[in-house]
Amino acid sequence: MRLSLRWRVTLAFGFGLLVVTSVLAFATWNLASGYMLRQREASATRQAEVNVRLVERSLSSPGLDELLTGLTTGPDSSILVLSPEGLVTAGRPVDPADLPLSLVEHPPGRARVTIEGLPVLAVARPVAGNAVYVELFPLQQLDRTFAFLSAVLFGGAIASALLGAALGSWASKRALKPLAELNSAAGRIAGGDLHARLPDQDDPDLAALAAKFNSTANALEQRALRDARFASDVSHELRSPLTTMVNAGAVLRRRREHLPGTAGTALELLTSEVDRFARMVVDLLEISRADQTDDPPPEEIALDALVRNVIATRAEVPLDLEPAVVLGDRRRLDRVLTNLLDNAERHAGGAVLVTVRGLDGKVRLEVEDAGPGVPEQLRDQIFERFARGVMAGSRGDDTGSGLGLALVREHVHRLGGRVWVEDRSPRGSRFVVELAAF
Repeated sequence: MRLSLRWRVTLAFGFGLLVVTSVLAFATWNLASGYMLRQREASATRQAEVNVRLVERSLSSPGLDELLTGLTTGPDSSILVLSPEGLVTAGRPVDPADLPLSLVEHPPGRARVTIEGLPVLAVARPVAGNAVYVELFPLQQLDRTFAFLSAVLFGGAIASALLGAALGSWASKRALKPLAELNSAAGRIAGGDLHARLPDQDDPDLAALAAKFNSTANALEQRALRDARFASDVSHELRSPLTTMVNAGAVLRRRREHLPGTAGTALELLTSEVDRFARMVVDLLEISRADQTDDPPPEEIALDALVRNVIATRAEVPLDLEPAVVLGDRRRLDRVLTNLLDNAERHAGGAVLVTVRGLDGKVRLEVEDAGPGVPEQLRDQIFERFARGVMAGSRGDDTGSGLGLALVREHVHRLGGRVWVEDRSPRGSRFVVELAAF
């Protein structure tokens, strides 16, 4: 899966700073540890050389043991004098066999060794009389310093990587803020809010983009308003002749018995198409009004009471209603329920259950039918304008105008909710409108 641009910028900042600080930390470690080790070796060598001169003066005297004891620098340091007459030691006991053979046989020299788990610096110097002086300097303090230094450098590298990631996240957020605003505005326009615009930008590189986007959105809004006004004007112009046609059709329908045979059949076809045309004009007027008008201030609406009032004017439908209050436009909610009931009656033989219930801070209005159901591939398409698809011939003879469910979606969207259709068991469809509970 490809990472988002913001994540890529964040990781690039973090990784880049980690690489830089790691290189600096490695260089610092090498320089600092090498310098401290050389200083320790130089100091130990100088001290061993001074001690060798003292030992040479006292090599044959009986006070050599006391001298060596005084020369030791701590409980972990050791001094060994190997001569043909024997071995003399002081400080921490050390087996000469643990010392590097080359160091003892070929002085002078020095080496870092570990004896009985203790890191030491062994310095060997020749002594007059074919003897060898070996002094062991403990390195625990130096190793602890190295460990502390490495921990600080490692922690600094990790901290710098995290700081780089934080800076990358902040910088990418700042840099991508205009794109987020553009995405938000484009999403609002795609969702039907043609008033969405980008804020004015101070950056000259972004000002041109914002101005172009806003001018495009203005042109789109004006085009949508012109189309809506055109549909409204056409619908209004059609209402008068259409009303005349509907009334004339009603008169002719009452005289159906006087028109037998083909004339009567033609009359039935004509009046049914006129009725369908009338419903289409009403729906077009409703859509044009929905596109052009702003919503009134929302009001508290008892959804269960609204459902009872709508059902009271229609054929009896079983109800399962819980008390529920939503904020919205009563006219829109009334039209949503009416269109869903008309859709069920026209295509599925009528609604078999209307439900209102609350769920997780939402209120659901459900209209169920026992029809053939809606194929899954058409469940989004049926909410498009003039979309009837393959259901036109499978869910009833009257296919409607193709605008009823489009109006439902438009009204629900204006109410801040969502609508969808799902299967009902054992057969049929369930149209669900979900709104925020008050």
